[in-house]
Amino acid sequence: MSSWSRIDVCICTFRRDSLADTVRSIAAQGLPPGTGVRVIIVDNDDTPSASSRAEQICIECGVEFLYLHAPARNISIARNMCISSTDSPLVAFIDDDETATPGWLAELLRTMTLEDADVVFGPVQAVYDEDAPAWLRRADLHSSKPVIGPDGTITTGYTSNVLIRRAALDAAPQLRFNEALGRSGGEDTVFFHDLHDSGARMAFSPGAFVQERVPPHRSRMSWLVRRAFRMGQTHGWLLNKKINGGKIGAVGPQIGLAAAKSMVCLAAAVLGLGSDRVWRRQCFRAALHAGVVAKLSGFKDVTLY
Repeated sequence: MSSWSRIDVCICTFRRDSLADTVRSIAAQGLPPGTGVRVIIVDNDDTPSASSRAEQICIECGVEFLYLHAPARNISIARNMCISSTDSPLVAFIDDDETATPGWLAELLRTMTLEDADVVFGPVQAVYDEDAPAWLRRADLHSSKPVIGPDGTITTGYTSNVLIRRAALDAAPQLRFNEALGRSGGEDTVFFHDLHDSGARMAFSPGAFVQERVPPHRSRMSWLVRRAFRMGQTHGWLLNKKINGGKIGAVGPQIGLAAAKSMVCLAAAVLGLGSDRVWRRQCFRAALHAGVVAKLSGFKDVTLY
């Protein structure tokens, strides 16, 4: 596994005490000799509310850090500030409600070297509270992995667990996170889709785990359905971008296909009422396809965050 002079680990934060645990998990990383880590914390609150907390925990952990303030309440603004502030050959992203396993960065580095990849994603493993509903654990709709196509390629991903070569970002200097999606979500899906189209090679590192606790308000089926709908809107946004400039008439067949898929999933949900995991998963998928229909039909994006 190759060593690198330094990895910038970017954490966008908004009023979360869990930031401290995230930083501690970065400080505990086992890395190849000669490879260092700098933590870049970008505060997306209206005021620099995380300043003292971020400084305290980074000093306590003995990690090099950079704190920045990127108001306000638009995650794309914060992510773009991360990119503009990095000067290391490798850039990683992790969320402020996640903790990295000790071998996280080493596994991402190993895969990047073996696959000669520009971008490497790792899995996000949901951690449920002891009193979380049993169906939530069985369905496990919060854990994430990138979608791998039939040909084995990855064309997009997420910022919750990723390592990027700085050279790939420099090769597409015009590419930034879309601020119009900064409160609805999906800005990272669109960003990595465009980065792939610019020529970046993407890979998956199954052993590079991060863990994310699922809070009670995200344990409700209503929140999951809204999330799935938003994910569908993001997919619809990408389709709209590719097909004849996004004209509604040009995407008619895709609207019909997505609507049909949504109806099939709803029917499967009804048939699967005997299993709480099955019908909830099918409802999730139905909402995702409905989100595609909504976006292609010109409806406004939902604001999830």
